[in-house]
Amino acid sequence: MPVAKRVAVLALALCSSTYAAQIGTIPPAQALMAERVAALPAAERAAWAGYLARSDAQRAADRAALAAERKGMATWPAAPASGNGAATMPLDKPAEWYAGDAALLVAHNILSYQTPAGGWGKNQPRNMAPRQPGQSFVADNSPAGASDAPWNFVGTIDNDATITEIRFLARVAAAHPGAAGEPWRRATQRGVAYLLAAQYPRGGWPQVWPLQGGYHDAITLNDNALVAVAELMGAVARGEAGLDALPAPLRAEATAAEARAVQLLLATQVRAGGKLTLWAQQYDPLTQAPSAARNYEPSALSSGESTKVLALLMSLPEPSPAVIEAVRAGIATLKQLAVHDRAWVMVDAVQGKRLIEEPGAGPLWSRYYDPVTLKPVFGDRDRSLHDDVHGVSAERRRGYAWWGNWPLQTLAAYDAWAKRWGVGQPS
Repeated sequence: MPVAKRVAVLALALCSSTYAAQIGTIPPAQALMAERVAALPAAERAAWAGYLARSDAQRAADRAALAAERKGMATWPAAPASGNGAATMPLDKPAEWYAGDAALLVAHNILSYQTPAGGWGKNQPRNMAPRQPGQSFVADNSPAGASDAPWNFVGTIDNDATITEIRFLARVAAAHPGAAGEPWRRATQRGVAYLLAAQYPRGGWPQVWPLQGGYHDAITLNDNALVAVAELMGAVARGEAGLDALPAPLRAEATAAEARAVQLLLATQVRAGGKLTLWAQQYDPLTQAPSAARNYEPSALSSGESTKVLALLMSLPEPSPAVIEAVRAGIATLKQLAVHDRAWVMVDAVQGKRLIEEPGAGPLWSRYYDPVTLKPVFGDRDRSLHDDVHGVSAERRRGYAWWGNWPLQTLAAYDAWAKRWGVGQPS
């Protein structure tokens, strides 16, 4: 690192150590449980109680299916490999590639790991061996021989899981018209039905379904999960990317699911000082209030996830006045929060990353903002909440993207969108 920059780092670090403060703690998210549903107004209870019952029944069915496969086995197959699953399921190949052997190998493996509910786990390469009878559905789910194996992420939208599998299978099905493509069409249909079953009554999706508890039950925008599912529902509705072969009733359900997701996003855009601002990374499914996730992820507004929400809203073919208002307000907030002449850099292994002065650098945005004050906030593994990133442990500064330039692409696209729809510049 140049001497001048290192001096700036040290000067800023000294300033930060003087003024940085712990401003609170991060409370854990609440799971969606029957006791909470029972406290809802009477008119809302039936839909949520039915949702919980379907989740419980499906979880029991999933576990029973695996238990039946393992009955009489002295040992179980080792858990499947973990890795970059998306890299093994490319969605940008020419149409003819999906008719070839490489795509068919991946499609067979995807099919073998589809859960009884119709979803898939995350972080699993799909170009390796297919699932064996008695083998876990997800990577790192159940060590061989364990008598009471954990049951984690058995069906999830985290890290683009399930969404990518559906899109890949749809392309393979389209490349195999007639009876040859029927297995892939059925699996695609089951995957879409899984996502429809997982959608909450008010329009969001949990990170894991059947429900797993904890922050996994929250309406999850984190890593753009909800946006990715809503985009898929839109593609199903319009019959894009090989999804036109799905039954008309299912496509109609997808149309309705996309509409519910958009309405949820409009309802959950946070107001601060009476003005619409941004979106949180997670929301409680019942209260629709911002919710925490992992210990260091607070119930705060998120610039990165908000950027993807805005891109989704800007992609709608006929934006309503409410959508236009939401976009204008979100763009205005991002412009207001941009930080210039700062860079987020790795100093060394001891100090970790730091926000330094660097003329001409930026713009940057904090990952999180307090929903009331719109000031940046930062969390740590001990659930402490800080008003300065330098108050966070070096391990978390190294291992998390606290500052970034996520909004740039959406901000750049706004002018053309605004011109198309006759929208003025945000105030």
